[in-house]
Amino acid sequence: MEIIFATHNKNKLKEVQSLVPANIKVISLDDLNMTTEIPETGHALADNALIKARTIFELYKKPVIADDTGLEVTVLNGAPGVYSARYAGEPSNAENNMNLLLENLEGKADRSAHFKTVIAYINAEGKEQLFEGRVDGEIIAERRGGEGFGYDPVFLPTGYAATFAEMPLEEKNQISHRARALRAFSEFINKV
Repeated sequence: MEIIFATHNKNKLKEVQSLVPANIKVISLDDLNMTTEIPETGHALADNALIKARTIFELYKKPVIADDTGLEVTVLNGAPGVYSARYAGEPSNAENNMNLLLENLEGKADRSAHFKTVIAYINAEGKEQLFEGRVDGEIIAERRGGEGFGYDPVFLPTGYAATFAEMPLEEKNQISHRARALRAFSEFINKV
């Protein structure tokens, strides 16, 4: 079975390929030479995941998954949330996003946060399904680690001494928000 993953992000593609069942071949938008930017105009993660999935399904009429992920910080009323990738403005820049986040958390005692991923799946018949994954943790005061991407260097998952950026991909994939959403998707797809 072949599924289009509506992304150009090679890090996300690598994570997804390592998590889905072996009988599923995941191809990216790069594999399709699709360069058109899909505007993420939703006000919630599920909205954006569905916008991306529906856009790709309409173009290719093949099974598709799309995700949207956000970092939600308690004391910032859930920000950056749906705007996580472009928190510090356009173009998207992980360093600038982390700088702004750390600046906004200066002097704050509560640094609790969670990552949330919503995956939208559309099957060959056009039926839609959503899967969600979440991991709780806190934002530390300075970056640690060189693995991962996005906010991984400042996110310390609850119960762990290492940030996501200090963990090997295999370890991160055991507990990450995307891994949890993908496991739910994989369990679903294995029953179909």
